[in-house]
Amino acid sequence: MKKSNVGKVYLVGAGPGDPALMTLKGRMLIEQADCLVYDALANPAMLAWATAACKKIYVGKRANQHAMPQQKINDLLVQAATEHQCVVRLKGGDPYVFGRGAEEAEALHAAGVPFEVVPGISSAIAGPAYAGIPVTHRACCTQFTVFTAHEDANKTESTLDIAGIAAAKGTKIMLMGMSRLRRTLEALMAAGQGGDVPAAAIQWAATARQRSVTSSVAGLADAVEAAGLGAPAVVVIGDVVAYADTLDWYSRLPLFGKRVVVTRTREQAGELSAELAALGADVMELPTIRIVPPTDRKDFAAAVVDCPRYDWLVFSSPNGVRKFFEAFYAVYEDIREIGGARIAAVGPGTAAELKKHGLMVDIMPQKAVAEELVAEFDRKGDEFGGVANVTMLWVHSEKGRDVVYKELMKRQAIVDECIAYNTVPETEDPTGACARLTDEGADVITFTSSSTVKNFMAMQIPIPQNCKIASIGPVTTATLREFGLEPHIVSTTHNIPSLVQAIADYFRK
Repeated sequence: MKKSNVGKVYLVGAGPGDPALMTLKGRMLIEQADCLVYDALANPAMLAWATAACKKIYVGKRANQHAMPQQKINDLLVQAATEHQCVVRLKGGDPYVFGRGAEEAEALHAAGVPFEVVPGISSAIAGPAYAGIPVTHRACCTQFTVFTAHEDANKTESTLDIAGIAAAKGTKIMLMGMSRLRRTLEALMAAGQGGDVPAAAIQWAATARQRSVTSSVAGLADAVEAAGLGAPAVVVIGDVVAYADTLDWYSRLPLFGKRVVVTRTREQAGELSAELAALGADVMELPTIRIVPPTDRKDFAAAVVDCPRYDWLVFSSPNGVRKFFEAFYAVYEDIREIGGARIAAVGPGTAAELKKHGLMVDIMPQKAVAEELVAEFDRKGDEFGGVANVTMLWVHSEKGRDVVYKELMKRQAIVDECIAYNTVPETEDPTGACARLTDEGADVITFTSSSTVKNFMAMQIPIPQNCKIASIGPVTTATLREFGLEPHIVSTTHNIPSLVQAIADYFRK
């Protein structure tokens, strides 16, 4: 029977490692959660999907390193349901595939706590696929067996059917068995498993940290030791391993194995992170700035209300567009109420954000910098009757440069400011990215604005040795140089796709 005033617990599979392999329902629940209980194998990037108000509790368990015993985790979930309405228990892979999810579900049922299971993609399938190994193939294998060599330490005897596994046809997949790899393989061979059958081990499968070795059953333990592979890993035994060289697609991506730091705001990081991850990069989101309302909210609101009376609306950033229209639709119901103003945008990113509202730009420079926007008015202004005595509303950030304002005023335009937002240093690090950057290093750190540079430097995190610096454009580059840093990679057209392309081209060379 359900207890009164008790929330619901969702046992959510986090998948094998790549955040993009999380189910839509799983991500939706993380975004709605007011309590998130997560494992060591759940990708830290998923924590950023939760709200700032969500309580996050780490209960990770790795070999001989348990943050919390299982019984305490069970008790924690029951207790969390009495304090929160939506509790997400985020588990690596699938909750019911060697994940002890069934034990947690039993504990919740016994306590009268409602629960739901959201399956995840198991590393038993995804791990081999990301290493180019199909678990089945009509030419050689029509079945597969999944087992774990990591059993309950309290068992008086093993329930692992070594003889049955050795005799089984098709592919054999072992999870959580790296500490017993040699013993397990020897036991399988003693039970009749052919030692010359192809075998592979894949560590950190479906992440940019993935490493794999292929050998035979008899030689795999030595190959793993020589390569220095450890847990977490998936072991595959069977003729399908022979397809690894032919079907390996993941390690051939241009940024595979490269760790790239994204310093954009948490809300904006998604676009850059997704494009980098699609090229195989290990993306580490380390937001250095946060977007907050402007100091004078009344002036901002008044400027938005008055916007229909201007001849031009001039937008200096995608953030300015987003914040402007959040306020606009709080007052007006129809985009047509914006009036007949012409639109200017500092660059393609800003123009793309305006297009979401059905607005095309009349003026946009090829280079996304304020000076070029003013120069574009000089080049094309006559097409629109010039700028003298023309009313303009300039939408920008509180700490933005005043180049647009000063130069257009010099040209006798009547310019009013609309300060739509402010940037402040990010103070939260829910994914532990700072510690990870310090401990593990990175191959590239990306900077997409002057504020990301200034706030990163204020954090006083040492830039790892041999780490490359990527800049989105000349203004950001100039700020980097103020701190004595010279970028190795610079975007040509000063937008996210161009920055990603520049990083990929750098490593191709």
